[in-house]
Amino acid sequence: MKKVYVGLSADLMHPGHINILKKAKTLGKVIVGLLTDKAIASYKRLPFMTYEQRYAVVNSLKYVDEIMCQETLDYRPNLLKVKPDFVVHGDDWKSGVQKEARSQVLQVLKKWKGKLIEIPYTKGISSTKLIEINKEIGITPEARRMKLKRLLTSKKLVRIIESHNGLSGLVAEKSFIKKMGIKIEFDGMWGSSLTESSVRGKPDTESVDLSLRLGTINQIFEVTTKPLIFDADTGGSIEHFPAKINSLERLGVSAIIVEDKTGPKKNSLYGTSVEQFQDDPTDFSNKIRLGKASQITNDFFIFARIESLILGKTVDDAIERAQMYIDAGADGIMIHDCIKSPKNIFNFCKKIRKKNYSGTLICVPTSYNQVKEQRLIDNGINVVIYANQLLRASYPAMENAALGILRNSRSLEIEKDICSIKKILRNIENE
Repeated sequence: MKKVYVGLSADLMHPGHINILKKAKTLGKVIVGLLTDKAIASYKRLPFMTYEQRYAVVNSLKYVDEIMCQETLDYRPNLLKVKPDFVVHGDDWKSGVQKEARSQVLQVLKKWKGKLIEIPYTKGISSTKLIEINKEIGITPEARRMKLKRLLTSKKLVRIIESHNGLSGLVAEKSFIKKMGIKIEFDGMWGSSLTESSVRGKPDTESVDLSLRLGTINQIFEVTTKPLIFDADTGGSIEHFPAKINSLERLGVSAIIVEDKTGPKKNSLYGTSVEQFQDDPTDFSNKIRLGKASQITNDFFIFARIESLILGKTVDDAIERAQMYIDAGADGIMIHDCIKSPKNIFNFCKKIRKKNYSGTLICVPTSYNQVKEQRLIDNGINVVIYANQLLRASYPAMENAALGILRNSRSLEIEKDICSIKKILRNIENE
């Protein structure tokens, strides 16, 4: 019997996919190359369903005889193993990001005189529209919470941006560009204590009550589907730490980042210009240990934020602390610095990776903002957090608008610098 290879994402199965498989079955034994989460995320969004869930769906179809894992968008490794007589695909890959994959398939099939058969695109079916419908339905706390875990295993760098209300959440949710046919977007949101305080006109001193911050999260979650990492500051007293974790878990928050400082809270970007105190590493380790023991699910992360570099201490001090926190159960390490050079951050990453640490490393490049994301990846960083840029963008815009109205005794002159009400309403209503 002739062998037929069909590469599929199979995230949102629709009649177009069935048409392809049905045609493939008429040609022989159908072998589906099911793309992994990582392969799909390399050129578009993280799939809604996990690989295991998608496997179960495809495996139930009568047109499918065998399933094999396709690790990348490149078909060639699997084709060289199978040597199929036919490859069947929709004709929509003649342009866009999959154009290169198509060319590679044609080249490798020549080696054994295999044939590419392309099925016309099924009209009236749009995966994009199906995705939008899914967003309108919403997302459960459980599904949102587990997204970060899947992102960390699927992407080289998880890109997070600060959101401080529903409208900024929509910006984080909907903003994207395309580079060479690949969709570039933010993967999740950062619930910043700094921006939470600032939008209330309060200093960043850990003064905003958790109940108020939970209200903000609910506001964001009502209009978004992406995961959120919560800025827990010091985490408060060790006695109250487990309760905070449980509250956040129930809402669908994916992770917290807790910093190893104690005493009166001061923003880290002040560095040594203000008095700040680092927690005893043994005490902080106990806090992490207690937090991990209190978790309800396995999908929630506790990341330890190390303030050694902020406080003028050595990279080696940060390494020693990191090892203690990892041993206590921390799911990852955020290493922070307030100088304009990333040299200490990268030195830390290099040293801890040499200790065979393969876990999550997080950075917040507010001070060293000249560094491109690829360089972060090259230095072993898994998560980048743009921690305050949306709030900082909004403040001068609001101030300039206010001054413009005062200066001109009307609002006409500032209209060129502000968006229309209709644009905001369309963005909200389309959700």
